[in-house]
Amino acid sequence: MGDIFLLALGAALNPTLVAASTLMMLLPNPGRLMLGYLLGALMTSITLGLVIISKLENSTAVSTTKNTLSPAATMVLGVIALICAFVLGRGRDEAAAERRRARKQEKGPPRWQKALGRGSPRITFVVGAMLTLPGASYLAGLSRIDKLNDSTPETVALVVAFNLIMLALLEVPLLGFATAPGWTVATIDRAKVWMSRHGRRFAMMALAVLGALLVIKSLIEFLS
Repeated sequence: MGDIFLLALGAALNPTLVAASTLMMLLPNPGRLMLGYLLGALMTSITLGLVIISKLENSTAVSTTKNTLSPAATMVLGVIALICAFVLGRGRDEAAAERRRARKQEKGPPRWQKALGRGSPRITFVVGAMLTLPGASYLAGLSRIDKLNDSTPETVALVVAFNLIMLALLEVPLLGFATAPGWTVATIDRAKVWMSRHGRRFAMMALAVLGALLVIKSLIEFLS
Protein backbone atom coordinates (compact mmCIF):
# COMPACT_ATOMS: atom_id res chain seq x y z
CA MET A 1 0.00 0.00 0.00
CA GLY A 2 2.88 2.34 0.71
CA ASP A 3 4.17 1.91 -2.84
CA ILE A 4 0.76 2.78 -4.24
CA PHE A 5 0.63 6.00 -2.20
CA LEU A 6 4.12 7.03 -3.34
CA LEU A 7 3.26 6.31 -6.97
CA ALA A 8 0.13 8.45 -6.63
CA LEU A 9 2.24 11.30 -5.29
CA GLY A 10 4.63 10.83 -8.20
CA ALA A 11 1.74 10.94 -10.66
CA ALA A 12 0.59 14.21 -9.04
CA LEU A 13 3.82 15.83 -10.24
CA ASN A 14 2.92 15.32 -13.89
CA PRO A 15 4.39 18.36 -15.71
CA THR A 16 1.22 19.00 -17.70
CA LEU A 17 -0.93 18.97 -14.56
CA VAL A 18 1.49 21.27 -12.74
CA ALA A 19 1.53 23.70 -15.68
CA ALA A 20 -2.26 23.60 -16.09
CA SER A 21 -3.00 24.17 -12.41
CA THR A 22 -0.48 27.00 -12.25
CA LEU A 23 -1.92 28.67 -15.34
CA MET A 24 -5.50 28.44 -14.10
CA MET A 25 -4.52 30.07 -10.81
CA LEU A 26 -3.39 33.12 -12.78
CA LEU A 27 -6.72 33.49 -14.63
CA PRO A 28 -9.97 35.08 -13.43
CA ASN A 29 -12.31 32.75 -11.52
CA PRO A 30 -9.65 30.06 -10.99
CA GLY A 31 -11.97 27.98 -8.79
CA ARG A 32 -14.51 27.42 -11.57
CA LEU A 33 -11.79 26.67 -14.10
CA MET A 34 -10.04 24.17 -11.84
CA LEU A 35 -13.33 22.46 -11.00
CA GLY A 36 -14.05 21.95 -14.68
CA TYR A 37 -10.56 20.57 -15.28
CA LEU A 38 -10.84 18.28 -12.23
CA LEU A 39 -14.16 16.79 -13.32
CA GLY A 40 -12.86 16.11 -16.82
CA ALA A 41 -9.63 14.62 -15.48
CA LEU A 42 -11.44 12.35 -13.00
CA MET A 43 -13.82 11.13 -15.70
CA THR A 44 -10.98 10.10 -17.99
CA SER A 45 -8.47 8.78 -15.48
CA ILE A 46 -10.88 6.72 -13.36
CA THR A 47 -12.56 5.23 -16.42
CA LEU A 48 -9.25 4.29 -18.06
CA GLY A 49 -7.89 2.96 -14.77
CA LEU A 50 -10.81 0.61 -14.26
CA VAL A 51 -10.67 -0.54 -17.90
CA ILE A 52 -6.93 -1.24 -17.68
CA ILE A 53 -7.28 -3.29 -14.50
CA SER A 54 -10.34 -5.26 -15.63
CA LYS A 55 -9.51 -5.85 -19.30
CA LEU A 56 -5.81 -5.26 -19.94
CA GLU A 57 -4.01 -7.00 -17.07
CA ASN A 58 -1.59 -8.68 -19.47
CA SER A 59 -1.23 -5.76 -21.85
CA THR A 60 2.07 -4.41 -23.07
CA ALA A 61 1.50 -1.19 -21.13
CA VAL A 62 1.29 -2.92 -17.78
CA SER A 63 4.07 -5.42 -18.47
CA THR A 64 6.33 -2.63 -19.66
CA THR A 65 5.65 -0.71 -16.46
CA LYS A 66 6.57 -3.77 -14.41
CA ASN A 67 9.88 -4.00 -16.23
CA THR A 68 10.65 -0.33 -15.72
CA LEU A 69 10.19 -0.83 -11.98
CA SER A 70 13.08 -3.29 -11.77
CA PRO A 71 15.86 -2.56 -9.25
CA ALA A 72 18.25 -1.58 -12.05
CA ALA A 73 15.77 0.91 -13.51
CA THR A 74 15.06 2.29 -10.05
CA MET A 75 18.80 2.78 -9.54
CA VAL A 76 19.08 4.58 -12.89
CA LEU A 77 16.20 6.90 -12.03
CA GLY A 78 17.76 7.62 -8.66
CA VAL A 79 21.13 8.46 -10.23
CA ILE A 80 19.43 10.69 -12.81
CA ALA A 81 17.62 12.55 -10.04
CA LEU A 82 20.88 13.03 -8.14
CA ILE A 83 22.61 14.31 -11.27
CA CYS A 84 19.78 16.78 -11.86
CA ALA A 85 20.06 17.95 -8.25
CA PHE A 86 23.82 18.42 -8.71
CA VAL A 87 23.33 20.39 -11.91
CA LEU A 88 20.75 22.63 -10.26
CA GLY A 89 23.08 23.18 -7.35
CA ARG A 90 25.96 24.18 -9.63
CA GLY A 91 23.69 26.43 -11.70
CA ARG A 92 24.79 24.89 -15.00
CA ASP A 93 21.25 24.52 -16.23
CA GLU A 94 20.77 28.27 -16.62
CA ALA A 95 21.99 28.45 -20.22
CA ALA A 96 19.90 25.42 -21.24
CA ALA A 97 16.84 26.83 -19.48
CA GLU A 98 17.35 30.15 -21.25
CA ARG A 99 17.53 28.39 -24.61
CA ARG A 100 14.35 26.44 -23.83
CA ARG A 101 12.53 29.63 -22.85
CA ALA A 102 13.66 31.29 -26.08
CA ARG A 103 12.39 28.37 -28.18
CA LYS A 104 9.06 28.38 -26.35
CA GLN A 105 8.65 32.10 -26.94
CA GLU A 106 9.28 31.59 -30.63
CA LYS A 107 6.79 28.73 -30.93
CA GLY A 108 4.19 30.22 -28.60
CA PRO A 109 2.22 28.33 -25.94
CA PRO A 110 0.72 24.88 -26.68
CA ARG A 111 -2.86 24.70 -27.87
CA TRP A 112 -4.11 23.36 -24.53
CA GLN A 113 -2.63 26.38 -22.73
CA LYS A 114 -4.36 28.71 -25.20
CA ALA A 115 -7.63 26.86 -24.56
CA LEU A 116 -7.26 27.25 -20.79
CA GLY A 117 -6.54 30.93 -21.29
CA ARG A 118 -10.03 31.44 -22.71
CA GLY A 119 -11.36 31.11 -19.19
CA SER A 120 -14.36 28.77 -19.63
CA PRO A 121 -15.09 25.88 -17.21
CA ARG A 122 -16.53 23.90 -20.11
CA ILE A 123 -13.27 24.28 -22.00
CA THR A 124 -11.19 23.28 -18.97
CA PHE A 125 -13.43 20.20 -18.57
CA VAL A 126 -12.59 19.12 -22.11
CA VAL A 127 -8.89 19.95 -21.71
CA GLY A 128 -8.72 18.02 -18.45
CA ALA A 129 -10.44 15.01 -20.02
CA MET A 130 -8.11 15.02 -23.03
CA LEU A 131 -4.83 15.59 -21.19
CA THR A 132 -5.29 13.17 -18.29
CA LEU A 133 -3.97 10.02 -19.93
CA PRO A 134 -2.22 7.18 -18.06
CA GLY A 135 1.45 7.91 -17.43
CA ALA A 136 4.18 5.63 -16.12
CA SER A 137 3.39 6.30 -12.45
CA TYR A 138 -0.32 5.70 -13.00
CA LEU A 139 0.27 2.42 -14.84
CA ALA A 140 2.68 1.33 -12.13
CA GLY A 141 0.08 2.15 -9.48
CA LEU A 142 -2.56 0.14 -11.34
CA SER A 143 -0.14 -2.77 -11.53
CA ARG A 144 0.38 -2.63 -7.76
CA ILE A 145 -3.37 -2.42 -7.14
CA ASP A 146 -3.97 -5.41 -9.40
CA LYS A 147 -1.38 -7.47 -7.49
CA LEU A 148 -3.34 -6.99 -4.26
CA ASN A 149 -6.10 -9.24 -5.66
CA ASP A 150 -8.75 -7.38 -3.66
CA SER A 151 -12.48 -7.64 -4.24
CA THR A 152 -14.05 -5.53 -6.96
CA PRO A 153 -15.42 -2.82 -4.60
CA GLU A 154 -12.04 -2.53 -2.86
CA THR A 155 -10.21 -2.32 -6.19
CA VAL A 156 -12.56 0.40 -7.43
CA ALA A 157 -12.08 2.30 -4.18
CA LEU A 158 -8.29 2.10 -4.52
CA VAL A 159 -8.41 3.35 -8.12
CA VAL A 160 -10.60 6.28 -7.07
CA ALA A 161 -8.35 7.04 -4.10
CA PHE A 162 -5.26 6.90 -6.34
CA ASN A 163 -6.84 9.43 -8.69
CA LEU A 164 -7.86 11.74 -5.85
CA ILE A 165 -4.26 11.80 -4.62
CA MET A 166 -2.94 12.19 -8.17
CA LEU A 167 -5.10 15.28 -8.74
CA ALA A 168 -4.39 16.89 -5.37
CA LEU A 169 -2.86 19.92 -7.12
CA LEU A 170 -6.38 20.77 -8.23
CA GLU A 171 -8.30 19.59 -5.18
CA VAL A 172 -6.32 21.43 -2.51
CA PRO A 173 -6.72 24.90 -4.09
CA LEU A 174 -10.40 24.14 -4.79
CA LEU A 175 -10.95 23.28 -1.14
CA GLY A 176 -9.24 26.51 -0.19
CA PHE A 177 -11.34 28.58 -2.60
CA ALA A 178 -14.50 26.98 -1.18
CA THR A 179 -13.68 27.44 2.51
CA ALA A 180 -11.39 30.49 2.68
CA PRO A 181 -11.16 32.29 -0.67
CA GLY A 182 -9.38 35.40 0.63
CA TRP A 183 -6.77 33.42 2.51
CA THR A 184 -6.27 31.08 -0.47
CA VAL A 185 -5.62 33.92 -2.92
CA ALA A 186 -3.16 35.54 -0.51
CA THR A 187 -1.41 32.21 0.08
CA ILE A 188 -1.08 31.55 -3.65
CA ASP A 189 0.43 35.01 -4.13
CA ARG A 190 2.94 34.38 -1.33
CA ALA A 191 3.79 30.98 -2.80
CA LYS A 192 4.50 32.53 -6.18
CA VAL A 193 6.88 35.03 -4.57
CA TRP A 194 8.58 32.28 -2.53
CA MET A 195 9.03 30.02 -5.57
CA SER A 196 10.50 32.84 -7.61
CA ARG A 197 13.12 33.36 -4.91
CA HIS A 198 13.75 29.82 -3.68
CA GLY A 199 12.39 27.56 -6.43
CA ARG A 200 15.82 26.39 -7.60
CA ARG A 201 17.01 25.44 -4.13
CA PHE A 202 13.73 23.68 -3.36
CA ALA A 203 13.88 21.67 -6.60
CA MET A 204 17.51 20.74 -5.92
CA MET A 205 16.72 19.45 -2.43
CA ALA A 206 13.64 17.56 -3.60
CA LEU A 207 15.58 15.85 -6.40
CA ALA A 208 18.44 14.99 -4.03
CA VAL A 209 16.08 13.38 -1.52
CA LEU A 210 14.15 11.54 -4.24
CA GLY A 211 17.36 10.30 -5.86
CA ALA A 212 18.77 9.06 -2.55
CA LEU A 213 15.54 7.23 -1.72
CA LEU A 214 15.43 5.57 -5.14
CA VAL A 215 19.06 4.46 -4.88
CA ILE A 216 18.48 3.04 -1.38
CA LYS A 217 15.31 1.27 -2.56
CA SER A 218 17.14 -0.30 -5.50
CA LEU A 219 19.98 -1.49 -3.26
CA ILE A 220 17.50 -3.10 -0.89
CA GLU A 221 15.79 -4.84 -3.81
CA PHE A 222 19.15 -6.06 -5.18
CA LEU A 223 20.08 -7.53 -1.80
CA SER A 224 16.69 -9.04 -0.99
